[in-house]
Amino acid sequence: MSAAPANADPDELARFGALAQRWWDPEGPSRPLHDLNPVRLDYIRARATLRGARVLDVGCGGGLLSEALAREGASVTAIDLAPEVLEVARLHLLESGLSVDYREVGVEQLAAEQAGRYQVVTCMELLEHVPDPAALLSACVRLLEPGGTLFVSTLNRTPKAWALAVLGAEYVLRLLPRGTHDYTRFIRPSELGAWLRAAGAGLEDLSGLAYDPLQRRARLTGDVSVNYLACARRLP
Repeated sequence: MSAAPANADPDELARFGALAQRWWDPEGPSRPLHDLNPVRLDYIRARATLRGARVLDVGCGGGLLSEALAREGASVTAIDLAPEVLEVARLHLLESGLSVDYREVGVEQLAAEQAGRYQVVTCMELLEHVPDPAALLSACVRLLEPGGTLFVSTLNRTPKAWALAVLGAEYVLRLLPRGTHDYTRFIRPSELGAWLRAAGAGLEDLSGLAYDPLQRRARLTGDVSVNYLACARRLP
């Protein structure tokens, strides 16, 4: 693997690259993502028009959300820095028959090249894995046209989030490989809101995302103390 750009953690890239071959296995290490994906798509679909929209999926991994957005009629560009997962994502298009433009490029570089191009940007479960989440958010906002919508999901920095997302998911239930999450990188909604304002975006919604791993059911809630989704709009 090539040297990581400034706003990427080489260990994180290697960790997700190692999961690439089983990304599309609903019983594999990406199982929680398969269960959460429909709820995330519903959240986006309720707040943005996808058909015909130019959509960017940042940190796309193997393409679970990217393909779901394309299936809704969006013109999807999807970016990641782990070449292994991008290879899997491209191969899966042969099975799905969908069209997604997958690129190995950092969001900051893309923002320098395509500022204002997209009507919707999604960034799911990535902020807590990069050294500088504020810079990543700023780049996402720059990629939006004025009035465009940004969707983010991340983890709140609370004891409850540590107990469920780290201790429970990684060590007790073993839903995720150990070391997937670093609690110190979890993000409070107040921090997210401040970074968005500094980037020129207004926060429009915060919703909790509850997940029952035993029943494999996910749903939106008003409790943002663990997983949460955010919707923000680039200001004129």
